[in-house]
Amino acid sequence: MAITKQDFSGYIKQYKFRELFNEMGWNNDKTKQPIIVDDITFTLQAVAEKSGFKILLCNPTEKGLIPDYNIRKKIETKVTKLFQEHLIIFCDAKNQEQIWQLVVRQSGKPTKVTETRYHILQDPELLYQRTSGIFFEMDEEDKITIVDVKGRMTENFHANADKVTKAFYDKFKKEHTSFLGFIKGINEKVNQEWYASLMLNRLMFCYFIQKKGFLDSNKNYLRDKLKASQEKKGKNKFYSFYRDFLLVLFHQGLNEAKQKDEVKIEIGKIPYLNGGLFDEHELEKMYKAIDIEDKAFERIFDFFDQYEWHLDTRITASGKDINPDVIGYIFEKYINDRSNMGAYYTKEDITDYISKNCILPYLFDETKRQYPKAFSNDGEIWESVKQAHQIKQVES
Repeated sequence: MAITKQDFSGYIKQYKFRELFNEMGWNNDKTKQPIIVDDITFTLQAVAEKSGFKILLCNPTEKGLIPDYNIRKKIETKVTKLFQEHLIIFCDAKNQEQIWQLVVRQSGKPTKVTETRYHILQDPELLYQRTSGIFFEMDEEDKITIVDVKGRMTENFHANADKVTKAFYDKFKKEHTSFLGFIKGINEKVNQEWYASLMLNRLMFCYFIQKKGFLDSNKNYLRDKLKASQEKKGKNKFYSFYRDFLLVLFHQGLNEAKQKDEVKIEIGKIPYLNGGLFDEHELEKMYKAIDIEDKAFERIFDFFDQYEWHLDTRITASGKDINPDVIGYIFEKYINDRSNMGAYYTKEDITDYISKNCILPYLFDETKRQYPKAFSNDGEIWESVKQAHQIKQVES
């Protein structure tokens, strides 16, 4: 890359994107386009282009914040109608945070979104790595096409994210094997593996929500509770982090709409999550004497703490970023490897097709069968659809 890391860092920290891309061989672009989303006007300011691929800056909300994920998705959809190939950089008013959003659409495949987050206090190493492959030499100018630019952008922004996911999975398999050795009270190997997977899934879910502050407003909740339980163990040899804290957290905390006072004292302010993951599992009913040593949790927390955990889909910040897509990848690779157990993982493109072409039509058909008047020409269903269509045309 012709630009040094020091110069790159200076441009990023000073928010000099036009100068940055100009030095990287991109052409100057001053296109300005207003976009209306949810009655809010955002201005997309182009700073650079290469063969029709645009780099756009998006202004913050009225409160000076970067638009939330759902708004960013809507902005992206509208921008795509105007500029098919582009990268959007979202910034806050105080110039403290950036999100670089790249969306790749390929026929017959799910849309892929990569959002690279940068904070002014961070070293912009990840952005430096991802932009290293989008530098263009002068002698390329006459032969470079938008297909080439798109290819480079995809390779640098998406391929790197995939590497993080695969690297995490490779380490996860080793940690899963290690975790098995600490489980007591289950003799059958298949059931041991099943329960280890269940526990790791629960713990990964908790890592996502604790990083949002949802577990007693403590972003280091699990690690702190483990330390607290070990202090109790010093006084009471029978206290177990697994049996006396985790199972209480799972079954009586996260799985209970109305938590008992004594449970609240033990686990703190915890949300109720209805979904089945924290129900008492059939293995827990079958094997009443299950126990797991503290060392298992010390090791798995050491592993998890090496990564950044984000609920906001596909956000990246440090090159070691874990989001819900990573869990999907683990299910795909790990569960499908165990198809002899009767377990299979269905990828998002298939579930998306099923929901759009089977489930939704079924729901409409059943609704029409039960409430035919609502679907008449002047019924409330079609009136709502007409109004929504009219609003969409006006916005477009």
